[in-house]
Order: sequence, then C-alpha cells, then structure tokens
Amino acid sequence: MPNPTSRSPLTMLPPALALAFAFAFAGAAQATEQAEPRTITITGEGEVSAAPDIAYVETGVVTEGKTAAEALAANTTAMNEVFKGLGEAGIEKKDMQTSQFSVYPVYEQVKSEDNRPQTPKIGGYRVQNQLTVTVRDLDKLGGILDRVVTLGSNQLSGIRFSIDKPQPLLNEARKDAVKNALEKAKLYAGAAGVALGEIMSISENGSSMPQPMYMKSYASMARDESVPVASGEQTMTSSVTLVIRID
Repeated sequence: MPNPTSRSPLTMLPPALALAFAFAFAGAAQATEQAEPRTITITGEGEVSAAPDIAYVETGVVTEGKTAAEALAANTTAMNEVFKGLGEAGIEKKDMQTSQFSVYPVYEQVKSEDNRPQTPKIGGYRVQNQLTVTVRDLDKLGGILDRVVTLGSNQLSGIRFSIDKPQPLLNEARKDAVKNALEKAKLYAGAAGVALGEIMSISENGSSMPQPMYMKSYASMARDESVPVASGEQTMTSSVTLVIRID
C-alpha cells in the first residue's frame, strides 16, 4: 500500500486563501529580519549654585528650679522676652514655632555614710523650651542672634540656611543636564562616525536639593561681640538619561 504523500498546510487551503497567507507570512518574516533601530544611551549632569535667601534658627531657653513650677516660671519669663525681642526685630508670628517643650526632673547622687549605692533622688527640675525661627532677611540674622542671646536665650542647637523657592533653579539644572547629555552624544557620535537621529526617550535619574548648612555653636557665639554670619552657596543638581537614535 503506497505511503500517503505529505502536504504543506497551505496546499490544503483554497488558492486565494493560501495566497493571502503566503503574503502575510512573507511580511512577518520581513519585519523580523528588520533590525531594531540603533541607539546611543547617554547620561547628562547639570547643576546650579545660588546664595541662600532664608535661614531657620533653632534657639530656646533652658531653666532649672527646685520645683517644676519654679523652673517653669523662670522659663516662661525668659521666653516671653525672647518672643518680644523677635517681634521687635521684625519676625512675624507665623515665622516663630515651638518645636520642643519638656519638663523633667534632675537627679542627684546621694552617698550614704558607708558608701553603699543608693537610689538617686530628685534635686530639682529642668524646663526646656525650643523655638524654630524663620529669618527671611539674612542681613538681619546676625543682629537677631545677638538680640535673642541678650534677652535670655541660652540654647542654640543649629542654624540651617536654605533657598526659599528652589524650583526655578532646579529647572535650570535640569536644562543643563539635557544640554550636557546632548553635547556628549554629539561627541561620541562624531568619534564613531555616525549621525544622531531623533531623541527616543528622556528619563530623569534624580535631582538633589541643597543640604543644610549649619553655623558655629552657641558657646562660640556667646563670646563674640557680634555674630558673624556666612551663608555661602548651595548647589542643586539634576541627572537625566537620553536614548537617541543613530543613523
């Protein structure tokens, strides 16, 4: 008995349908053979520096007394003077905010006659009132620091300089990052003997805002006749990645 002749699936279809499938398969094969577009991936960096225009001062008053009420009364008196002085220096109420307030006992070590350890006893109380002050005119910062110290502030935990509205500067850094990426892409394409085509994608890798810049400690400031302030500069950076077609 003769073996049946194997036939292609297309030969089993009507001629018109078989021709349509043949063209479809040919088109798919041609698309597969077409290579993916050649591209270059490049990263650009941009940065913009500017002088800070705002400062945040962490200052406050710490008082002690035999009782909590005594320590609190002394603290309240001193803080009222600080608030009054800040207002007279042009600081608005919205730019003064209590950031920490605490009342806690101060313990004393008591030794017995036979030097045996004993449980510490409360020797008094300490009240701490911490205030965050926003200074929008840096030309007045030194005078404001002098004033609060003179009026009774005995705690300064830090001064942070910043830029009030950094977004426009950050956008400039982003533009510089794209420009830097395009310059490098042109350099590499020229060295490789290829031409740049259209930009196929742009992605931002991230951006950085200015880091806090702190002034010297209160202990050092208290010895100065006036408080020198150096705000310096702050830098914002941006990084982008471009995928560009090459011909």
